[in-house]
Amino acid sequence: MYKKIKFGIIGAGRIAKKFAEGIKYAKEAELIGIASRNITKSNEFGDIFGIKKRYDNYEALAKDEEIDVVYISTPNGLHKDHAILCLKNKKAVICEKPFAGSKKDAEEMISIAKENNVFLMEAMWTRFFPLIRRIREILNEDIIGKVKMIKGDFGFKSSTGYDDIRFDKNLAGGAIMDVGVYPISFVSMIYNRQPKEIKVISDICHTGVDEQSSMIFGYENGEMALLSCAIMTETPKNIFIIGDKGYIHIPHGWYRAEKAFIQVHNKDQETIHMPMEGNGYNYEIEEVIRCLKEGKLESDIMPLKESLEIQQTLDTIRKQIGII
Repeated sequence: MYKKIKFGIIGAGRIAKKFAEGIKYAKEAELIGIASRNITKSNEFGDIFGIKKRYDNYEALAKDEEIDVVYISTPNGLHKDHAILCLKNKKAVICEKPFAGSKKDAEEMISIAKENNVFLMEAMWTRFFPLIRRIREILNEDIIGKVKMIKGDFGFKSSTGYDDIRFDKNLAGGAIMDVGVYPISFVSMIYNRQPKEIKVISDICHTGVDEQSSMIFGYENGEMALLSCAIMTETPKNIFIIGDKGYIHIPHGWYRAEKAFIQVHNKDQETIHMPMEGNGYNYEIEEVIRCLKEGKLESDIMPLKESLEIQQTLDTIRKQIGII
């Protein structure tokens, strides 16, 4: 009989509910703790997911000796404080994307994790999907040749408008940090490095964050990425990986990818369909469990070095548009 890894969650919002739902599909995981600043929210969350331990402060959950891993689901600008609280209490941490509010925050988080010899990973859930793993294999097999360009977008219309926490400048909000990080992380994964040159155009709204942004990345060998993101406009949500022999198209909803089209020049189009089990969050949860069972302090699929490099790219973009 395998020993289940016991999880706790800090923050009881929308994304935390999706993570909690994902735990149901990870057979070696058990959700036993939830913490919110509001005990009513903790109790409501606990009732929905059958969680026995409900806290009205984060420190109590971080000190709970029964909990092995804590998922940080609080706003971007609070990730550092909450992650460090858990790391100092010897808890493994999986922190929702973007990893931190800034590169400086990310560096501090990684340093504390290493000092305390505990696991830390960014919860970039797209990395762990079966289809995305297969696409990485296809690229390594040189089926579409050398990747020369990546085009991708991620935009949606906030249902709560400008009152949404995503528009809070003090909490590192904005389109780039909320959803732009998805295509930015995707191109980092494909090119395995950060851009040499970055050009950004943004629409800064009255709250002081970017409502929508478009980015062009340039790399030392001539590769490019053309990316866009928005939090008040629905976009097609496509990704194209374009090589010198063909291209891969992940259609609408690529951030929850189950299907892709491969078009090699002068050949029939091939379709790859790899349905997900669960709601998709279970794959990053299973990666945490795998790493812990193997005694690893970080994931080789979403390594800390890359999370830090992506954070630098995010800082560069946000400085260019005057947000920081």
